[in-house]
Amino acid sequence: MSASTRLDTWSFDLSSAATARIAADVGGTFTDIAIFEESTGGIRLGKCLTTPAHLIEGIHQGVMKSGSSFEQANLFLHGTTVAINTLLERTGAKTALVTTKGFRDMYEIGRINRPEAYNLFFRKHRPLIDRALRYEVDERLLVSGEVFKPLLESEMVALADRMEAEGVEAIAIMFMHSYRNPAHEVAAKAYFSQRFPKLFVSASHELSQEYREYERTSTIAANAYIGPRVSSYLTEIVDHLEQKKFAGGFLIVQSTGGLYDADAAGRECIRMLESGPAAGVIGTRDLCRRIGLQDAIAFDMGGTTAKSGVILRGDVMMTTTSMIGGYNEGLPVQIPMIDIQEVGTGGGSIARLAAGKSLRVGPQSAGSVPGPVCYGLGGNEPTVTDANLILGRLSATRFLGGDMHLDLARAQAALRTHIAEPLGMSLEEAAEGIIRIAASTMSSVVKRVTTERGLDARDFPMVAFGGAGPLHAVLVARELQMPKVIIPNAPGHFSAYGMLVADLRRDYVKTRFLPLEQLDFDVVNHLCSEMEQQGQAEIRQAAVRVGDIYVERALDMRYVGQEHAVTVEIPTLVFEQGNKADIKRLFDAVHLQRYGYSSDAEKAEIVSIRTSVVGQMPKPVLAKLAARSTQLQGKAPSRPIYFTAETGWQEAAVYQRDQLQAGNRLEGPCLIEEYASTTVAMPGDRVEVDEFGNLIIEVNNHG
Repeated sequence: MSASTRLDTWSFDLSSAATARIAADVGGTFTDIAIFEESTGGIRLGKCLTTPAHLIEGIHQGVMKSGSSFEQANLFLHGTTVAINTLLERTGAKTALVTTKGFRDMYEIGRINRPEAYNLFFRKHRPLIDRALRYEVDERLLVSGEVFKPLLESEMVALADRMEAEGVEAIAIMFMHSYRNPAHEVAAKAYFSQRFPKLFVSASHELSQEYREYERTSTIAANAYIGPRVSSYLTEIVDHLEQKKFAGGFLIVQSTGGLYDADAAGRECIRMLESGPAAGVIGTRDLCRRIGLQDAIAFDMGGTTAKSGVILRGDVMMTTTSMIGGYNEGLPVQIPMIDIQEVGTGGGSIARLAAGKSLRVGPQSAGSVPGPVCYGLGGNEPTVTDANLILGRLSATRFLGGDMHLDLARAQAALRTHIAEPLGMSLEEAAEGIIRIAASTMSSVVKRVTTERGLDARDFPMVAFGGAGPLHAVLVARELQMPKVIIPNAPGHFSAYGMLVADLRRDYVKTRFLPLEQLDFDVVNHLCSEMEQQGQAEIRQAAVRVGDIYVERALDMRYVGQEHAVTVEIPTLVFEQGNKADIKRLFDAVHLQRYGYSSDAEKAEIVSIRTSVVGQMPKPVLAKLAARSTQLQGKAPSRPIYFTAETGWQEAAVYQRDQLQAGNRLEGPCLIEEYASTTVAMPGDRVEVDEFGNLIIEVNNHG
């Protein structure tokens, strides 16, 4: 949302002697650290393999490698995959659902959507909570929020006895129409929390005050399911921080890209599902604002997955409901988040032969343990990283700045045994096939956030990051005929950098069905004010002080008679002027862009009212590079690289990125190496270094 109003201003609290701000992004393969020194304005980086058995150990190692310590920090920012991995791997708590009588099966029935109408073997979603643990209470609220049947404590006592006998570890509460009146949910949560003080108890109104009972049930069930594990993980981090004499604030990245307090994260765990990927999109937005771009596609390729999001008209594209686990069998989560799509293709994705000797890449990943074959840590199945090494796109001796040596012979042997010889191919052909399949698969995530949203990827530059993103960005761009690729500084740490430019944020929504022509702006402004006051109070309670606080408002709208709505950003001036005609025009434009049609004549209605409260954090100031000298710096000896079967091996210049200067122009084929990533420019591509050190690649889509 771009239209905003400033509410309040506070001074930054930088009085502490500790002035470092530490950001940690824990991925499936690597843990990335970015540290902003507020006293000097400098940024330090660290990277190490993720330690799956004890994630905090990887964070600690990364901070140590950066040359900093928690004792020197006043703020710790964290993005993690713990929440979404718990959900996708189904390793959460034994959870009970308490709901209104007659609705225990609604969670399993879901919607009548059938994505594959003619698939006789179609499987629908599998609930996180077994039917035996879904309990009913004979209470009922009307759609207006009025009590029709009161909630009786005697029923809760009986349910609690049954839960205790079943060994329940978490409780999710969802009563019908509690989005209009949460009184019954409040009472139920109070009782179960008092009866079971050690259990994780969560009620739907705390996360979603929107209608749609199935989506609300799915959301609160997921929150309770992941709650114990996420809470335990956050507690482990807090204990570690205390041991390291850290006395600052601890904030988590939400799926909106905003930050929230770790205490709130322990209760509202579901808000951190896309924690790390969201930070990368926020970093992309910050980069776009600095270099004057309105639109861009964020492309993040790490060791396990590739993700994509969109910057449109200067801000991130959001969604109000996401299907976690895929559209066909996924479970809906009804909270605001950045519209991020992902696919199981990364540097560690395993290449294998399926039935009929068809080559497949991913979604299985070697992760950090045992890792790609070339890491020499026990992996024996070839991966995308092994293929890049074999084709000369990665240096065996300069990977991670020389901290990790890659074993080329081991990678060649694995690829020859598992792929090349069974297919009767050369090593080069097999490796190139792996990379092309990976690029084709990854292009699908870009299509899902553009083509499926009424956008054309050819109209956008790509901002590519993640350790493996710059290696493959040009290939993905060519698949989609995208004209330009931008590689930011330190792309392997870019999501961690995104945390350093994120702001505190709280999002609220209330469902109110209002015909647009009967809209009472006093009522809407009152509802918005209530939500905004709550947001300001929560931001004030956070462990860090902020600068300006501003709000953004939006309306969920649809044409009368439609089932689903679109979210329309509403400028503050429109609310102040009470201009219904402007709201209708804005809605028509959004509907046209999303679905390809709109109607001036059709009446519209409001479904929900949204507001976001944002507390701005101080941002790092990026230094500009020195102007170009008369001689190109940073060139190392060239080396042969294999691009295609048609061109075979070609000599490509190799540059060290930290030696490049603003205005330098490079011709593809070439490689630009840096500590945690390598950028590949293919034949015919042109690369220019801008004033901030970003690599601007003009993609040769005709080569």
